[in-house]
Order: sequence, then structure tokens, then C-alpha cells
Amino acid sequence: MPATPAQQGDALPGAEPPGGAQSPRSSPAGNTPGAGARGAHPVARALVGRAGAWSLLVLWVILAGVGGMLAGKLTGAERNNQASFLPKSAPSTRAAVLDARFPGAEVIPAVVVYAAPGSAGPADRALVEHARGEVVALPLAASGHPSPVVVSPNGRVLTFSVPISATASFSTISSDVGAIRGVVGSGSGGLTAAVTGPAASDTDLVNVFANIDTKLLLATVLLVAVLLVLIYRSPFLWLVPLAVVGIAAAVSQAAVYALARAGFTVNGETVGILTVLVFGAGTDYALLLIARYREELSRHADHRDALAFALSRAEPSILTSAGTVIVALLCLSLAERSDVAALGPVSAAGIACALLAMVSLLPALLAVLGRRVFWPFVPAPDRPARERESPWARLAGWLPSRRRLVWVAGVVVLAGLAVGTVDLRPGQVAHGGLLGNPGSVQGQTLLALGFPPGATAPASVVGPASEARAARLATIGLPGVAAVGPAEQAGDLARFSVTLDASPASGPAQSTVVALRDRLARAAPAMLVGGETATKVDLRAASDHDLRLLVPLILVVVLVGLGLLLRAVVAPLVLTASVVLSFLAALGVSSLVFVHLLGFGGSNSSLPILGFLFLVALGVDYTVFLMARVREEAARGTTAQAVQVGLAATGAVITSAGVVLAGTFAVLGILPLVELAELGFLVAFGVLLDTFVVRSLVVPALAMDLGDRLWWPNHPRSDGARRGANRAPTAHGRG
Repeated sequence: MPATPAQQGDALPGAEPPGGAQSPRSSPAGNTPGAGARGAHPVARALVGRAGAWSLLVLWVILAGVGGMLAGKLTGAERNNQASFLPKSAPSTRAAVLDARFPGAEVIPAVVVYAAPGSAGPADRALVEHARGEVVALPLAASGHPSPVVVSPNGRVLTFSVPISATASFSTISSDVGAIRGVVGSGSGGLTAAVTGPAASDTDLVNVFANIDTKLLLATVLLVAVLLVLIYRSPFLWLVPLAVVGIAAAVSQAAVYALARAGFTVNGETVGILTVLVFGAGTDYALLLIARYREELSRHADHRDALAFALSRAEPSILTSAGTVIVALLCLSLAERSDVAALGPVSAAGIACALLAMVSLLPALLAVLGRRVFWPFVPAPDRPARERESPWARLAGWLPSRRRLVWVAGVVVLAGLAVGTVDLRPGQVAHGGLLGNPGSVQGQTLLALGFPPGATAPASVVGPASEARAARLATIGLPGVAAVGPAEQAGDLARFSVTLDASPASGPAQSTVVALRDRLARAAPAMLVGGETATKVDLRAASDHDLRLLVPLILVVVLVGLGLLLRAVVAPLVLTASVVLSFLAALGVSSLVFVHLLGFGGSNSSLPILGFLFLVALGVDYTVFLMARVREEAARGTTAQAVQVGLAATGAVITSAGVVLAGTFAVLGILPLVELAELGFLVAFGVLLDTFVVRSLVVPALAMDLGDRLWWPNHPRSDGARRGANRAPTAHGRG
């Protein structure tokens, strides 16, 4: 059977010889030159054999071809409307269903806005009327006749709207909005102009997601390529993992397209997250395997023997890490928000594709290419690695005498950073979550110069006509309500609009909707409140529900995964607590950056659960890399000594993998969308914090301080003794 992590050989990926400060290790069975692949699993030997390797290459070429064709269709299967993220039972969703029964429901307006420096005069009015006439003359494919020009109460803003069919395709709506913007421009004659409204907002959002896959893919490939060149210092080696992870990404997008066709909600954000997740996690697994392969090449004359042994020893850590992440991701399927629920199987499919590629396609390519792929630093038995003390070995030697000071100080600092979470402001992202000041955002800013901020997206109160009068009376005079429109009737239904005196996405506007619903629950219980602000209220409520449900489930998955790996109780609890504290610290810093430095106004309501998932679940990778080696060493010495050797051996790969993963998520920041920029910053900062502080300092210091208590109730030495009693000694002294 494959070796467990506790039976792995000398080092995990990126390990360098611990140096003179560490006691030398005896070579595992089969690790001496000429020993062949003794100790390697038969399946690993078959995968890297000539027939197995070439068969795998052919199979993956076929998969890549089919995956590439299906991946190209994924964009057309996306749904980027926030209302589609809510369950059908949400109040705003039910209100939208009733709204659709009214005349004009199939129309979304493009609102043309002109603003004057002071009160608009007759010349200004004539200019706007002329622009309206030009819009009337446009050959628009899906637009109706513009409304009359309306002047704001203070005389500064003049506006008219152009109805556009909501049933038209996105390309048709975007084309019409583009034509209107061509006429309006940025204004003239001293007037500033812009086109906003739902049609313009949808157009700007579609433009954000246009070619999102290509932009992210190119940026991610470039970043990973540069990082791999710096890590490997080889002109060829970096191409191998990059090609493998690229194929895994194409196959994963094909799998996601199948999920979208099956009814899962897949949006542009989901696809963007999938791309960086596959590249980041896949590259991490590649770093683990290639580093172990490089190490084994200095011990084996035949590169296939070295590769088989490396695959047998690295595979358990890769499987444990990927398996825990996949199960944690699948927990998202229970989420109330459909976009979060769909992200679970989508991301799980991506991790599964990355895992399969790294344990089959990557070994096959390495087997075919041989040692020369490492040129100019080709490892071989006759060219042993130069003994030197790595920075991680020096750190491991520095920690023991300062272990309690280090971990206590680390915990205090992390707890202090976590205080920033009080300023998180979920669900209060400004300007519709769009960055770069697009036309729809400019138009909202101009409208606010003459109309209440909520005029761009009024709430809609809809329900039985018999309750409409009571509902209007209950709404009039409610704090936060700027105006209440007249009621209109369609059969047995009635509705009226409610203009809020705050921006639709702001906290005050959402508080007003909550207060309105509470008042209507008493005065007109059958009436529903819908609209943009109500949708955001419901999204936040769904996100809060998902956070309460999913956080415990993900923690259980992580605890069980670490418990099975380490066969202990205390260690998994300590390690999981460290990951949670690291997440809270990263979230606290991020919330302060979003609100006070970047001016986002707040965070996307799904950010806490997504950030928790990626930082806690993906953080398991680095915990597994470190603690699997520490447990292996603890079978032959004290826990403090084991932590020293484990940190010296795995520090390089953990930091390399962390930099790659942080870099890939940071790529999300190139897109002009607040939600992705926030998630990218949170995960990138959190991974770096976890890699360089928690995994490198706090956890090793705390493990040293706990000593053998870390492994309660099953110390690794007792496992080693049982294994030794059940195995006949080998020529190399290990069973």
C-alpha cells in the first residue's frame, strides 16, 4: 500500500539539508544509489514506466482537446444577475415574480442624465431636448420612445429615460446603450452627462465579465511562469508544471460547463475563482512532487526509479491536502445562496482535476523527459547536493530557546489584527460593486446632485390590491423614506415605488428596508418589498445563514482530515485554532483596507464565508506539509527536535507554495469588480500571513512548547515501535 505521510522519506518539497545543526538521517529503504525503486508503490512504478507514461500522455491529450472545446462555451452559460443568487423563497425574489405581472415589467430603462454647475437655463434645456431628439432618431434594436425631459427640484439635473426590452439579448441591450452613449457623450455646453439606469448598469457589468477568462488566464499564466522560473532557476523545468496545470484548468472548465448545463448557477466570479484556484493549488502540488523527485534523483541512478519513489512518498500528502479541500468545498452545496452553493462543486471539480493531473500527467511528463529537464542544475548520484545550512535550518535552531515568547507574541499580534473585523460592513459595497468609474456610476453621481440618492433604484412594494392602501399609509413618514409613489394595479395586485434617501447599497438604505418590512408585517402582512436594496438585504441574510451553517462543517472536515493524518487529538485542535486565528487576522486587516484605504464602502456579503473556506481549507496544505514531516521525525526523537527538522525540511516548499497561491489569487485584483478584488486581497494577504508567520513561527514554537503532549493520545514513537515489532528488519534498518 502507499506509504503514509509518517513513513515518507527524508524531506518534503523544497527541503534543503538541515545542515550541521541537525543530526543526519539514515536513508529510507530503496534510497541508496542503485537500490532501484524498492519502497515505491507498484502503481507508482506502473505510472512512470514507459508504457504507462506514454498511455497517460495520450489520454490527457484527448482530455485536453475535448476540455478546450467545452471550456469555450462556459461564458455563455454564466448568470451574473444578483437576483438569481437568492432562493425562490426570498422576499425580494417573490416580489420580483409579482412585479413581472405589471405592464412594463419587460422593460429596463437607460437613464440619460445631464447636470449643470448651477440652475439649468433655457439653453441647457434646449441642448438636452436636442440630444433626446437625436436618441429618437437612432436605429435602436430593442428600445422604445424616450420619456419627456424631467428637471430636478433644485434645477441642476435634467434627465430622460429610454425604455429597452428586458427580453432582448445582452449583446442587443449593450449595443443600444452604446449607441445612446455615443449621442450623449460626456456632455457639452457646460453640462456634464452620463447614461445610467438598469440597462447601463447591466451593460457595464457585462463588459466587466467580457473576456474575463482570457484576461485572468493570461495574467495567471504569466505570474506563475515568473514565479516558477525564480523557484526552479531552470529555463525548461518551469514549463512542465505550467503546461500540466493549464491542461487541468481547461478540463476543469469543461466539467464546470457540464454543471452549468445541469442547472447550477455559474457566474463570472465563479469562473474567475476557478481559474486562480486550479493554478494556485495545482502548482502547490507540483512543487511538492518535483522537489521530492529532485531529492530522489541524487539517490537513484535510474530517473524512473527516483520518480516512482518520489510519487509514492509525496502522494499521501497531496491526497490528504486535496481530499480535505474537496470535502470542505462540497460543504458549500448546502448554502442558501445559489452562487455560493454552486461554487462548491465547481471548485471541487477544479481541485479534483488539478489533483488528477499532478499525480498522473505530471509524473508521466517527468518520466518521458528524464533528468535533463532540470538543466543546468541536474541532480545525480555522482553529483550530491552541496551541504549547506538553509535559512529555515537557522530559524529552526533559533526557535527552541524563544519558543514561548514567539508563540505568545504571535497570538497577541494576530488577535490584535482580528479586531479590525468590527469594521467589516458586509453587503455595503458602493457603486454597484464596479471599479473604474464606469458610465452607470457616473450617472448615479450626477443624479444625486438633484434627486434623492435612492432615486436610481427605488424599492418596490407589491402585493394584494386589498392591502395596498394600508401599506402606503404605513410607508409614508417612515424615517429613511424620501418619497412614496402612487399605487398602480394589475388585476388583483397593486404596487407602488418607495424612494429612499440613501444610496441603494448603503447600510442606512438597507436598514430602512428592514424597518419597512417590519412595519408592513403589522399593517399589510401580504405585501412584499423588492428592488435592489431589498435584494442586498436578502443576500446578506442568506450569507449570515450560510456562515452559521458552513463554518462548523468546514472546521469538522479540517479537524477530521488532520486527525486521520496525525492520529492525534491535541495537534488537530491546535492547528485548526491557529488557522482560524490567522483567518480572523487577515479578515480584520482586509476590512480596514477596504473601507479606509481603498474606499470600497464595505465588503461583499459572501466574502466572510468564501474567505474562511479558502484560507482555512487551503491552509491545510501547508499544515499537512509541515506536520506530516514533524510526526515522522517525532517517531525517532523528541517533539522539539522533530519540529526543528520538519521546519528546516519544509520551510522552503511551504513559502514557495504560499507565494504562488497568494500571487494567483492576487490576480483577481486586475478585474474592475469589487467582489473579486476583495476576495483576491483577503486570500493573498491571508496566505502570506499564514505562510510566513503562523506556519513558520507560531505553530512550530507552540508545538515545541507543548512537546509530547501535542500527540496525545497516540505518540508517534509508539506507532514506530508497533511497526518495528511487526516487520522483519531490512538491510537498511527500516521496514
